[in-house]
This record gives sequence, structure tokens and C-alpha cells, in this order.
Amino acid sequence: MHEYTSTARVWGLTCPGFPEEVSRARRWTRDILRGSPLADDAELIVSELSANAILHTASGGAGSFHLALAVSPKVVALSVTDEGGTGTAPKVKQPSEDAVHGRGLGMVGVIAHRVVVHGSHSGYTVTAELFTDTQPGGHPC
Repeated sequence: MHEYTSTARVWGLTCPGFPEEVSRARRWTRDILRGSPLADDAELIVSELSANAILHTASGGAGSFHLALAVSPKVVALSVTDEGGTGTAPKVKQPSEDAVHGRGLGMVGVIAHRVVVHGSHSGYTVTAELFTDTQPGGHPC
């Protein structure tokens, strides 16, 4: 392989901060991953991360959020970047049984093989990675 050639492919999409854009993000993800055994898990993850950006950050309403999808032979990486404005970073946690909110990122943490949160003064990026050499929803040894 040529040193400047990569087998990874990367796509990006910026969406206005309206609720109907979550379904657009899901469709976009499903279209790119058509035929992949990871498509269902990826669609669910993008749905949750996009909804969180709209509901819990300045991305909602007049803002926007950005999706990035990278596919390589070993991993599918899904990132959603919001516009921040909350003062608190997203956290993957398991809420108490009687909690009304806070289950979404925990669910993403169970489905994905790895979840990473990066923050800056302008917002947060949550990246979920799905490894291709395991069963969908499964974790490598």
C-alpha cells in the first residue's frame, strides 16, 4: 500500500439543532453503513448522542451539532460534537433505578466497545467506537 493511502473512510454532517434532525442523523448513518452488521448499533448510538446534543447543550434550537463517521477494516467510530454551554461534561454512568434521566450514555457505553469524551471551551465531542472483529454488541477479550 502506498504510504499516503488509507483504507479508512471518513464522512461528516452538520445538522441544525432541531429534534427532527435526529432522524436525519440516523438515516445518514444507516445509509453509510448499509450492509454492515454494526449498522443497527451505530444507528442507535448516533440517535442517542444527537438527541443529547439537542436536549442538553447550546446545540438545540438555534445551534447545530456535527457528526463524524469513520470506517476502517477494524473499527467504526461515531462522533457527535455539540456547542457546549452547559458547564458540565457528558459522563457515561449508570443512574439509580428511580432516576428519570441519565440512561442514554450508559446505554451507549454498553453497546460501544469504547466511549471517549473530549471537551473544549466551545463544546464536547463524544466518540463511540465499535470494533469490527467482534460480534455486534459484543466486547473483545
